[in-house]
Amino acid sequence: MTTGARPLPAMPLDAFWAIVETAAARASAERPFAGRLAALLASRPRPEIAAFERRFGELHGALYRWDVWGAAYVIGGGCSDDAFTDFRAGVISLGRDWYERVLASPDSLAGHPVARGSDPEELEELLFDEEAGYAAHRAFERAPGEEDRDALTAGGPPSGRTAPDMGEGFDFDDEDEVGRRLPGLAALFLA
Repeated sequence: MTTGARPLPAMPLDAFWAIVETAAARASAERPFAGRLAALLASRPRPEIAAFERRFGELHGALYRWDVWGAAYVIGGGCSDDAFTDFRAGVISLGRDWYERVLASPDSLAGHPVARGSDPEELEELLFDEEAGYAAHRAFERAPGEEDRDALTAGGPPSGRTAPDMGEGFDFDDEDEVGRRLPGLAALFLA
């Protein structure tokens, strides 16, 4: 990207969520969410896939907060940097409604139907979705047209960007503190 060039736009939110929710509705055990998402995106022009990836990156970055990481830690029984990346992709794969709930209160995941099912541990399998984070890249490789890998990152965050405000940190291993901040998840996973 040349100096002074305008950043490329991200996909409009409504269009982004329509693609995510269509992929989620078509997902199955045989073809999970990430595969459906990659297939949907691969049928689109590469600039549109790149715009999807830019929007995905923005939404993914907005979840980079201590309270969300705490939820991931409780659900996963621990959560490394890489696992937190996968968790945030999994939250996006739940669709707009659940994404917005998690942004407002990560503890809302305690009310997810999978968490309320017979085995709340299945929420971990649902949310830690590494493949969802790579769906646009896989689609870009399969899409027709001249491959320009830089198109996926063009217009991304500028280098030298300041660290995001992650909010107030806390000790994820302090069960009393986790119980205070994430009472629903603590009741499901720490009891």
